[in-house]
Amino acid sequence: MDEFELIRRFFSRHSDSPLLVAGVGDDGAVLRPPAGRELVTVIDTMVAGTHFPTCMDARDIGYRIVAINLSDIAAMGGIPRWMTLALTLVDADEAWLDEFATGLYEAAGEWGVVLAGGDTTKGEQLVVSVQMSGDLAPGTALYRSGAKAGDTIYVTGTLGDAAAGLGRFAEGESRDYLARRFARPTARVAAGRALAGIAHAAIDVSDGLVADLAKVLEASGAGAELDVHRLPLSQELLDAVGREQALQHAMGGGDDYELCFTVPAPLLPAGIAPEVTAIGRIVPDAGLVCRDGDSVVPFDDTGYRHFR
Repeated sequence: MDEFELIRRFFSRHSDSPLLVAGVGDDGAVLRPPAGRELVTVIDTMVAGTHFPTCMDARDIGYRIVAINLSDIAAMGGIPRWMTLALTLVDADEAWLDEFATGLYEAAGEWGVVLAGGDTTKGEQLVVSVQMSGDLAPGTALYRSGAKAGDTIYVTGTLGDAAAGLGRFAEGESRDYLARRFARPTARVAAGRALAGIAHAAIDVSDGLVADLAKVLEASGAGAELDVHRLPLSQELLDAVGREQALQHAMGGGDDYELCFTVPAPLLPAGIAPEVTAIGRIVPDAGLVCRDGDSVVPFDDTGYRHFR
């Protein structure tokens, strides 16, 4: 099976989307963006052994690479529409490819995302890249740079699960709640869309809450006070590692792909409140201070960085 047969068998699915004029099978895709909308484009790459355990199921790898791109679109307040795939394989294992494609299309199908094209190559290591594009109403994009003093800081979902879940793979467990939270993050597309044009700033938590919030503060020229005791922790995480370690995972673990955003409290969109938690506030003075009640909690973690 050469690369062209591989593409035909696993990634050439017909789409009835009116937003795709021509997709897989040509030198390039032809897209039809909705009239009067702005486009947002993101890309993520996952390398086996760096971004996910080499023992992870192919179906979960396919799902995860789509989900983390969906999360970036969500953090911008957009609607995901199209994606392209670049896949470097050590071997063209048909069973593996079938499972990978199943997970890929499963995640894409949750939001109607169309695979518009891509490329496959043979290499010495498994590398998966997805580029995804979406659209949004003009002037409503969410950026990291808009946080304002007085804003409340919110996060969606719970934090720290994925960091603990990654450790579960090393223990030979890949099916429990925490491991699934790493393998299959929940892309908060609906929340991002609800916040478009309302939130002052947003980011998805990929490198750790403290590290990612610091990016917002730097871009916005502001500071923040983080209420550590308010961080949303799942019962599964608390039962597995205890509160102290759970807080460490929540603040610095990364891979949760929850949204962290700032908004004046009265403007929080209706219907979003049950899945978000207020965890702090934006202040004029630069820097991030973590507090547990009246006590300052020292925490120095810049998150995961390549080449460091």
